[in-house]
Amino acid sequence: MDILHCYNDSRLKVDWTDNRMWVCIASIIFNPTFWNIVARKEYRSKFITRIFNGNGLYGCYALAATIFTLGLIRDGLFKHAIDNQPQVECMNTLPIQTLAWILFIVGNAFVLSSMWVLGVTGTYLGDYFGILMDERVTSFPFNVNDNPMYNGTVMIFLGTALWSLSPAGIYLSCIVHFVYRVALKFEGPFTTNIYNKREEERAASKGTKTSKAGSKKDQ
Repeated sequence: MDILHCYNDSRLKVDWTDNRMWVCIASIIFNPTFWNIVARKEYRSKFITRIFNGNGLYGCYALAATIFTLGLIRDGLFKHAIDNQPQVECMNTLPIQTLAWILFIVGNAFVLSSMWVLGVTGTYLGDYFGILMDERVTSFPFNVNDNPMYNGTVMIFLGTALWSLSPAGIYLSCIVHFVYRVALKFEGPFTTNIYNKREEERAASKGTKTSKAGSKKDQ
């Protein structure tokens, strides 16, 4: 069976009446919505930091644990959903299964290396807690991909879907990709503003010190 026939056969084999699909979709949408709302509220009001007696680092760790747990739940719901959906044997070919492995391996490489380079606070929204990185990370994987965490996650989902012969998994992977693209529209500019504000404060501080030094020389 050629690729076109496989596509036409596969796209119809999704059971949208299965509640497990919709629970998985809800989880996919909920996770980035949750962390964006909570992180912005933390940035403006420091409500998580206050819970930990003013310790922003502990607050960031708590949010990181929450986001990580939500991710595990989402992953479990994804696997549970596609395991109960129709499979198509035309996807069980060497090229497609090889692609599945490549996506899974490269996706994990992107995600794990990102976490290693950024650390816990860099990965899990430490910027919103006032824990800023000294400079922009330009090493691997950020030198080959602007958003390796998100893109890597999508690759893992898609690789799992192909390996599982699941058209439903492919649809869910596309939803993950779309939701992350929307999330980036909010996260990117907001994070940029946080760092721009830091640079403005540094510039103002340097200007103040220079002014004081000049005043002392005049005296």
